[in-house]
Amino acid sequence: MRDYIELTKPRIVALVMITALAGVVAERSLLLEPLRLIVVLGAIMLTAGSANAFNQYFERDLDAQMERTRARRPLPRHRVPPGGALGFAIGIGVLSVIALAMYGSPLAAWLAFGTIAFYGFFYTLWLKPRTVHNIVIGGAAGAMGPVIAWAAASGHLALAPVLMFLVIFLWTPPHFWALAICVQDDYRRVQIPMLPIVKGEAETYRQIELYTLVLVLVTLLMPFANAGGLVLGVTALFMGVAFVVKAFRARRAPTVAAARDVFAYSIVYLFVLFLGMIADAIWRIPLRS
Repeated sequence: MRDYIELTKPRIVALVMITALAGVVAERSLLLEPLRLIVVLGAIMLTAGSANAFNQYFERDLDAQMERTRARRPLPRHRVPPGGALGFAIGIGVLSVIALAMYGSPLAAWLAFGTIAFYGFFYTLWLKPRTVHNIVIGGAAGAMGPVIAWAAASGHLALAPVLMFLVIFLWTPPHFWALAICVQDDYRRVQIPMLPIVKGEAETYRQIELYTLVLVLVTLLMPFANAGGLVLGVTALFMGVAFVVKAFRARRAPTVAAARDVFAYSIVYLFVLFLGMIADAIWRIPLRS
């Protein structure tokens, strides 16, 4: 069971769930329906898990060649048979779409299906091995948590989930490019055209700095777009300044340690930022008698 759970990339799923919870809390209506809330969040968890399981199934031969993955992932270690991994990915994916259709909305179900298809197939099989822009475009899949959650709760979309999507979308390149600098030998070995390999480390650090600046700017503008309040503004400011400082330092002193520092902090940044969004949304929920 542990090996099948590992196919879902639990740490990534945990981040997706924090972002989805932010969408649910900001939309508010599901907070009054605990059963629907639990089912919708569970379905989003399965959506992310299915997409990641498809990714590991299709990349099992590449993972076996990469030092970072061959000793950690269940397929290269022969802990899960390929057929079992494929069946698992299909099963939880179908379950997630059905659950969202029944307890969420048709829009949420279609968005979940599109997320699985986009990441599991289009990104993994076509985009990733063909273009240096792979992680930029592919980041759209990882940003769908709050969008699906909002659509499941309301049946439509609004500015708030779109801005949450944009935040995660802009966060993804500096997060993964910092990792790519640390493990670029692995990507070079399997001929994946990641930015440090194709454009060099100097350009990668420049792009990390640029995306980080734009990301922080967007988060600071969210309260002015009625998509947040004081709690989010303060959280975005303090966390964002630290992120920008780390990105600037990494560009000016480009080492693997600096890149690893940016990568590690980026995870903390997204987690705390969305916790700030959740706290902000709760703070602004009017008390009802």
